[in-house]
Amino acid sequence: MSHAAASPTRQRIITAVLRIIGEDGVAAVTNRRIAREAGVSLGSVTYHFETQHELLRESLLYFVREEARHFTELADQCRTEDIDVEGAASLAGQVARGSALDSAHLAPFELYLHAGRDERLREAAAEAFRAYDRLATRILTALGVPDAERLAATAVALVMGLQLRRLATGSAADDLADALLLLVQGAADHQVPTASGEPAAQ
Repeated sequence: MSHAAASPTRQRIITAVLRIIGEDGVAAVTNRRIAREAGVSLGSVTYHFETQHELLRESLLYFVREEARHFTELADQCRTEDIDVEGAASLAGQVARGSALDSAHLAPFELYLHAGRDERLREAAAEAFRAYDRLATRILTALGVPDAERLAATAVALVMGLQLRRLATGSAADDLADALLLLVQGAADHQVPTASGEPAAQ
């Protein structure tokens, strides 16, 4: 990323891009619309981002880094408070309620799908998921969950799947807290094998 990454104009452009994608999808992202929504000149858009690929990549990474910053604060809080399993449900509720049901939260899902069609975006998407996995590992470790690193991707998939369900249906955040509580409890009991020798399904 260039040194211009922190400029207010670049920031306004990225915020506008995420808003446009959330409202109307990736296909709606044009330099003219970005300029209008960001309140900048058309030349500013092309000056800060030479290609649409760069624009989409930086917008996806910006969203993930902001989410990571928020979740890192929660993870630090979780570690300092010596949280227990019941506290995990409360923490999950904070995460869920902190993710508003708005068009901005549709944008990353649109970008992940777009990455499936455009391999140039896949490394940015992979970086996003690595960031989520690292944060999930920290939170699960702080909760005393065994094999936290191995379970991190499952926790991320659970949260993202339920978030997508909330965005699609408008359902409440309570199911996320319940599902994460179930995952944490299941992880604590996962050493109990079934008749097939596999860990018991929770």
